Formats: sequence, C-alpha cells, structure tokens
Amino acid sequence: MRLLDPGRRVAVVGTPGQGKSQLVNALLNAPVCAVGDDRTTAVPAVVRHAERPTATVVTDERPAIGAAADPADAGPVETATARANKLALVRDDVLRTEIGLPRTLLGQGLVLVDSPGIGDPGCPRTARAMAVLAEADAVLLVSDATGELSALEIDLLAQVSRLCPTVLVALTKIDMVPAWRRVAEVDRRLLAEAGIAAPLLPVSSVLRLAAAKAGDKRLNAESGFAELIDCLRREILADPSRVVAAVAAATSGLALDQLIVPLRAEFDAGQPGADPAATAAWHAAGRRVEELGRAAARWQTLLADDVADLMADMDHDLRDRTRRILREVDDYFEVADPAKVWPEFEEWMRENLTAVAEVHSDWLLERFEWTAARIARHSPLGAASGSAWSSDLLREVSENHVGTLRTPNIEKFSTPQKLFVGLRGSYSGLLMSGLATSLAGLPLINPFSVGAGVAFGARSVFEERGARLKRRQAIAKTTAQRHVDDFFLSYGKETKDATRVIHRALRDRFAAVAQQLRGEATQSARAIKLDLDTEAARRASRAAEVRRGLEQLLALRRRVEAIRAQRPARALSA
Repeated sequence: MRLLDPGRRVAVVGTPGQGKSQLVNALLNAPVCAVGDDRTTAVPAVVRHAERPTATVVTDERPAIGAAADPADAGPVETATARANKLALVRDDVLRTEIGLPRTLLGQGLVLVDSPGIGDPGCPRTARAMAVLAEADAVLLVSDATGELSALEIDLLAQVSRLCPTVLVALTKIDMVPAWRRVAEVDRRLLAEAGIAAPLLPVSSVLRLAAAKAGDKRLNAESGFAELIDCLRREILADPSRVVAAVAAATSGLALDQLIVPLRAEFDAGQPGADPAATAAWHAAGRRVEELGRAAARWQTLLADDVADLMADMDHDLRDRTRRILREVDDYFEVADPAKVWPEFEEWMRENLTAVAEVHSDWLLERFEWTAARIARHSPLGAASGSAWSSDLLREVSENHVGTLRTPNIEKFSTPQKLFVGLRGSYSGLLMSGLATSLAGLPLINPFSVGAGVAFGARSVFEERGARLKRRQAIAKTTAQRHVDDFFLSYGKETKDATRVIHRALRDRFAAVAQQLRGEATQSARAIKLDLDTEAARRASRAAEVRRGLEQLLALRRRVEAIRAQRPARALSA
C-alpha cells in the first residue's frame, strides 16, 4: 500500500543534535518542527502538501490528515510537534504528527518525515526512527560538520541502502565549522570505502533561513540548499516510478536473500549421506544373514559328527551290557541245574534284558538332548533347544524287543535210566571181581563180586548224572547266548533306526528354526535397505528441488539487480 501512495517519503534521520528538524524547517522555510537545545524529536513528524497549513497529533484513536478529524484535535502548525513530543513523554499511544503546508516542493510529490534521533538500540525513539526507515522511499542522513561520519552513521547508511537505494547525506552546520570542506572530503572518502553511493551535500540551515528572511539569493546559494533541492528533485521527484521500482527491487532483493541464503547453504553442503545408524543396522542385518548361513553348515556338521559318535557309543554300550549278562549266565549255570531253575532263569533274563533296553533308550534320548543343547550353545539356534520331540521319539523305540526265551530240550535222568546205567556199571564190576575172586577158588558170584558190582553201578549212575548236568548247563548257556545275540541284533537294529529317526527330527527342527531366523534376518535387511533407498530417493528429490528453487530465486535476484541497475549512477560528491 505504501508503494501506491502518490507521495514519495523522504526520511530525515540522524543521531540527536545533528540539526535534522532545523534542516526540515529551512528546507520548507517554515517552523514546522520544534528545535532547540532542550527539545528533542520524540515522535515522527510527517510533512506533506496541503492547500492550507494544518497540523494534527495522531494517536491510536485519532485519524491522520485527510480523515474526518475533530477540529479540536488540530492546533497551530508551529506548536504541533512540540506538543506531540511532550505528549510522547507521558503517553504511549502518540504515533506521529501530521503537518500540511502549501509548498511547491511538497506539491511536486515530496513528503518529508522528521524522524526521532537514532541512539541506543533499546530506546523507544530509535524504534520509532527505524519504523520510519522501513516506510521510506528515500533517506536523507543528517550529520553536522563538527565531526566526521561516525561508525554508527556509516553502519546505518550501509543497512539503509540495502532497503532503500536512494540515499542522500546532508552535512549541516557548515556555518559553524570553518574546516567543513576537509570534513566533507573525509566523509566522502569514508562513504567510498564503505561502498555507499550517496551524494554528500554541505548545507547551513541558519544561512538558508536568513536568506529566506532577507530574500538574499547569494546567501541562499551559499547555504547549499539550492543544490539540496535540486538533488531531491533529480533523484526523487524527476522519476517517482523509478524510485518506487528501486524500493520494490530492494525489498524484493532482501526477501529473496533471506530465501536464497538457507537454500544456498543447503545446496553447498551437498546431498547429506545416509543415516549412519540405519547404515550400520543394514550392515549388521547383512552380517546376520551371512552368519546364519555359515552357522547352518557348522551345526549340520556338528550334528552329523555327534550322531556318528553316538551310534558308535550306543553299539559299544549295548554290546558291553549284553556281555555282562552272558558272563552272569555262565557263572550261574556253572552250579545251577537248568532243569530245576529254568523258569526262574527265564524271568531273570527277561527282566535284565528289559532293563538294558530301558537304560539304553534313556541314554539315547539323553545324548540327543545333550547334542541339541550343545548345538544351541554353539550356534544362533537357541530357539531349537529343548525336548519337545522326546515324547514322539520315545514311541519310535519298540518295547517288544526282548521276546520270549525259548526253552531248550533238557533231558532228565529218569529212574529206569538210572537202573539201566547202574546195571551196566554193576555188571562190569561183578564180572571183574568175580574173575578175580575165582582165582582164589571162590565162585563167580560171591559176596565180594556182588559188592563190587553194586559199587561200580552206583559210580556209573553218579558219573552219568554229572555228565548229563553238564550237558544241560551247556545247552542252557548256548540257548541264553543265542537269545542275547538275537536281542542284540534286533534291539541294536531298532536302536539305530530310532537314532536315525531322532537325527532326522532334530535336523528338521534345527533347519526349520534356522530357516525362520534367516528369513527374519533377510526380511529385516530388506526393510532397512528399502528405508535407506527411500531416504536416498527423498534426499535426491530434495536436492533437485533445492537446485530448482535456488535457480529460480537467483533468476529473480538477477531481475531485481537489473531493475536496480536501471537507476542511473549518482555522483559521490555534490
């Protein structure tokens, strides 16, 4: 809205005591601004063209010139600024003083704004002065000739020139300083060194007011105001649209700079790398997949070796236990008669072989439990440890492996057999004794030969009974050994079959867990890689977006600079 205002605002700024208000009075040849050693501008005074002199103190509740203001709000032009300055000391709602004067220079579109003195950044007057600068089309910095431009003034000009390209410098009070020309040269050099293209115009408000009062043209020329007015007309009033364009370009340039700086920093920083934590997680997942692959080969080899050792140990254990049974059988039948103890022996054999089978089966399952736990400890397959399969595998070991012990053909020594053996033995004894006693003249059958026959018969019976016992014991041992051998073959085969079944079950269990773990690790690695690829694509898209945005902003910035370059170069000196 400010750029659409037909008047071009010129902000008269400077530090306190430089003669700003007096310069405005001299420029307009009217005491519109309060001046004096004890009077300091507290609120801005806006002076524009009006058909008749008028002045209004504008507060939050009072309209500016041109609105339907209460006539009681208006006051004498000469006292309006003084009254506003006094009110500003006790009230916070005083905004500015609006003054209207019938002046040719103002009628050409010039609007002068006498701003408060710039000092401490926290001072309210400084804040009001900066607000005036933000709304200015051009800036007239006032600095007296008693000293060179200060660092504060140079810095202020540098900042103002970025926002408002049209900048003028008025060197006041030259009537008080004989060496003002030297000060002017130093000030021009300081401006040049700072890169500020602002003309320096030496003026004297006292000489200007005196010339206007006396109508002395020579004195007016000596005051320097004629050159100041020409400069204002040339720089501002001659081509107002150019001034507006310059202000708009400067404002746009600052806005573009605020957008360009972070984008350029982001562009110069380059495309950021991937998240180190995510990359590390992806590598860790990949190593996990590889480790599971290597672990699969390790646990399969370990399981195969343990099963081979187990089968050898189980065969040795079964052979050792059956041999101990056979040794006990041999010892037992060295004294026992199978014909008398065979039922008892058969029960004993069944109980011992059953015990061997049970202990052997339990040891088989315990060894597989130990093997599973060992593989789980030395591989990432801890979830596969446990004995969930034991109850199923126990059913694989048959309980009908003992069988029935076959009763051997044990010949008994019957009474007729004893009589026959006794008669056969007594006949030999009777005959031999009878022949021997016949030499002594005794008959063949005599008491001596009969006694010898009886002795020989009894001995024959006794010897035959012992021989028959040995044969029965040998038959019993042979029968027991065959039965144990049959048990060893059948149960050994059944144990090996059960071992293979358990081996396959345990292998399948571990393989399923390994496949599940590897699938989870692979899925995790894929998910992380997908996130990394998505993030990389997002970064690439963002980089392209930043590049396009930066190119567009730089193109706009070049257009703004081209608009500012159309403004003709101004001389650095008056």
